[in-house]
Amino acid sequence: MPILPSRDLAETLRFFERLGFENRGAPPEEWDYLILGRGDLELHFTADPSVDPLRTASMCYLFVDDALRVYEEWAELIKPDRATGSRIEKPVDTDYGMREFAVVDRSGNLLRIGSAVP
Repeated sequence: MPILPSRDLAETLRFFERLGFENRGAPPEEWDYLILGRGDLELHFTADPSVDPLRTASMCYLFVDDALRVYEEWAELIKPDRATGSRIEKPVDTDYGMREFAVVDRSGNLLRIGSAVP
């Protein structure tokens, strides 16, 4: 289970709620921790106000049934933000048989989202 840093848990919650995730734990201010889920996907975030969103090296890989469909849904919702580096990158088919795309959240975490190439 990935546990990623968040410079602001309320900001992280808002970002991922737009992508269809829900808070599966206590409010961020109660635990200083977030458990977010969307279907079978689950991400955990711990508060770290010292995170530099333009330098963090935290990352994880999320397997989904159809990466292209998820990308098309999320591409409408994620707008690039120069201040945090937040963005979404277009899908590519890799030489290792995966179709994947990337999302960088407002804390600088890199999420690769992929599915097998049909």
